Amino acid sequence: MRIYSYIIDRLTLKTNEKFSKQILIYALGILCLGIAIFFTNHDARFYHKSIAVVTETKVIDKNKSVDSNHNKDIVFSQSIAAKVKNGAYKGKTLHLENTYSSSGAYDQEYVKGTELFVSVDRKSDSTLSGTIKGVKRDTQMVTIVGLFILTLLAIGKKQGFYSVISLVINIILLIGALNVYVLYNHVSLLAISSIAVVIFTIVSLLLVSGKQEKTYVSIISTLLGTFLSLLIAFVVIHLTDANGLRYEGMEFLTILPQKIFMSQILIGSLGAVMDIAITITSALYELYEKNKTITYRELIKSGKEIGGDIMGAMTNILFFSYISGTIPMILLFLKNGSPLGYTFSMNISLELIRALTGSIGIVLTIPITLYLSALFIYKKGKSL
Repeated sequence: MRIYSYIIDRLTLKTNEKFSKQILIYALGILCLGIAIFFTNHDARFYHKSIAVVTETKVIDKNKSVDSNHNKDIVFSQSIAAKVKNGAYKGKTLHLENTYSSSGAYDQEYVKGTELFVSVDRKSDSTLSGTIKGVKRDTQMVTIVGLFILTLLAIGKKQGFYSVISLVINIILLIGALNVYVLYNHVSLLAISSIAVVIFTIVSLLLVSGKQEKTYVSIISTLLGTFLSLLIAFVVIHLTDANGLRYEGMEFLTILPQKIFMSQILIGSLGAVMDIAITITSALYELYEKNKTITYRELIKSGKEIGGDIMGAMTNILFFSYISGTIPMILLFLKNGSPLGYTFSMNISLELIRALTGSIGIVLTIPITLYLSALFIYKKGKSL
């Protein structure tokens, strides 16, 4: 009984210590977020641009408008008084004007407490007037990012931490790849994107899953599935001479839109393919670890069941993710009297190809990952 009580006490102590450490980590995370929010609320002195906080607003004019397609809108003129928070005019009251519409597409109403980037246009002895350059949103951004990181750490713990690190590294790599292309525009954008995809895949999977066999299987499967789907898309577009594809959204660029589109397909397919690869690989390795007597055929059969369930869901996710981004433009076309067929052909063709290419990548990655995982699992002399 004494030994039993001792063991129970030790387990309880360890559990309490672990729980206390978690509480401490969460408390430190919340404290850091609070400090960051406080800092961004008082960081005006660190900006070179003038910042003013709105202290009073008043609507001075309102006009209703109706266009030829019977779209109604209301345009408001707003008089704003704001207090300058930094620079030579700190503490002074600034008078601003703002025009916004009820639709709020390219404008917005400013309310008391909104922080604005401004420029002082002219000065008199008694008043200052200026122009609004934009809204200061660093506090909102820090809050959203902080909550995202805290949630990821609370649920994913160690894996969540590595996921955050992986995300930050991938963002830096993407920005770096785009800067390389801008600086050396004689280099192929698709080649830069291909190198970036390889680095994204290796960094993401190694950080999230660690250095182990199933990670290497996932990396190989991801790269094979991604580049095979790109190859199929390239061949199909080449054979059909890109008939039906509308590149009007890219006409302001000085390079061929086809090059940009292929790079979009490559990077866009990567996320879904990577998710499929790591999910199936982890599932098969877990099945084998739980039952090492499972045969090759039984493992393949189980993998096919898992892949079939994932495939339908991921294909729909890709479709909705891509198509949802076109909804504002579709509504804009339809509200302005464009025919339904023309509207869809102008706005959905590229997104549909991206979704279909990603779906092809998913379908290809399932058998690739399935058989590659089984090959690695049974490679050490075990009978197939």
